[in-house]
Amino acid sequence: MARMNLSPSVVVAAAADLADASGYDAVTVSALARQLGVQPASLYSHVRDRAAVLEGVHQLALADLADRIAASIAGRSSRDALVGLVEAHRGFAREHPGRWDALQRPAALNTVHSEPAARLVQLIWAVLRGYAVPADELVHATRLVGATLNGFIALERVGAFAHRSPEAEVSWLRAIDVLDQALRSWPRGETAAETVTAAETVTAADPSTTAEHPAPTAPHQESTP
Repeated sequence: MARMNLSPSVVVAAAADLADASGYDAVTVSALARQLGVQPASLYSHVRDRAAVLEGVHQLALADLADRIAASIAGRSSRDALVGLVEAHRGFAREHPGRWDALQRPAALNTVHSEPAARLVQLIWAVLRGYAVPADELVHATRLVGATLNGFIALERVGAFAHRSPEAEVSWLRAIDVLDQALRSWPRGETAAETVTAAETVTAADPSTTAEHPAPTAPHQESTP
């Protein structure tokens, strides 16, 4: 790759692309330098270290996923919005495996409180509010959606559904139906012991941990629908 003008955003974007192409664990300063056509030392003027690069990839992945969800749920409500939400996650995991893996890692505190994390949570909550889930139950509902989503995607990625009929797509649609029913009948009450404040909810994929953020983390953050 020809040498290019570097900046923190350019370095992080290159790292995200490298993660998608070669795997999240392949993202090292030396590998990134080779991809950018520079010496490793040149990168330290733009990023502190590998941990900073990976944190940047995590935040970029949150922003990219939020953009995808926003487009997918626009103008939709109730079950249609839920379908848009979960399909956005699944499509993102398939098309950007490295970025998705970043969302499955524990989020740094800066990431938990970042704008992309907050935006992702608000998009998820917008879908849940369409089901009239009470405000003090949103974190619980987010965790349910995130756990279902992330669990299914994780098993699908390792081929766990490939050896038995029917096809995984049928089970995916069933999972959406079950989530839709669960959200429609979500309990309206809570005890004081069950109360969780937005400030206490944090981390990506959980969607989880990908679903709790600054004013809860997204399901992806707790760990990172």
